[in-house]
Amino acid sequence: MTRTAIVTGGAGGIGRAIAAELCARGLRVAVADLDAARAEEAAAAAGGAAAGFAIDVTDTAAVDACAAAVEERLGPVDVVVNNAGWDELRPFAETGEDFWRKVVEINYLGALRVTHRFLPGMVERGWGRVVSTSSDAARVGSSLESVYAGAKAGIVGFSKSLAREVATKGVTANVVCPGPTETPLLEGMVGTDERGAKVIAAMTRAVPMKRLRRPEDVAAAVAYFASEEAGFVTGQTLSVSGGLTMA
Repeated sequence: MTRTAIVTGGAGGIGRAIAAELCARGLRVAVADLDAARAEEAAAAAGGAAAGFAIDVTDTAAVDACAAAVEERLGPVDVVVNNAGWDELRPFAETGEDFWRKVVEINYLGALRVTHRFLPGMVERGWGRVVSTSSDAARVGSSLESVYAGAKAGIVGFSKSLAREVATKGVTANVVCPGPTETPLLEGMVGTDERGAKVIAAMTRAVPMKRLRRPEDVAAAVAYFASEEAGFVTGQTLSVSGGLTMA
């Protein structure tokens, strides 16, 4: 049976890699992103049975509209990959409620909205996978990312609790925690100047394998959790960190 997956944040570095990996494994993939044009571009690059869709995970009506479009074009969704995310490096004391709301809306509540929309169908059909990207910041903390780390820690708690709720329904819920990954988002956070280069160099030195994660590293972990073979694996949190986080 051919499964259908939706990948939010699908036009970004990690999202693109996830979409391509799932396509390579024979899934139909809805590449969903705030930027519809980039979503369509990423879908074309992924090959296979992929299509691009617009989604705003902070807007329930937009999530519902995207879901309807995906189901009409690709069929019922069996795999939800909550990958949409956003952050800026800021000292907590210099942040305010508008920033808190934006971080929480995108990184936490967005995943809840998307999961809430597709979960009933998974339960009804007796098969489903919910895979969410959190962050190693949620597990060990990260300076200048207090709000983001808190939101991503919420993803871990949500996924574990959801895993218990649907454990007898054929649906699993798992989390992948990337550390700093070689993506445009990371460059945007730390900058591309000399200071940014020093930050990235320091991050690299801290990793036992002496390199940052690549999007493809994360995609492989997501694809495993989304697979038939992972049917007895649920409520788990997997760091893809080159040994930076060990637990």
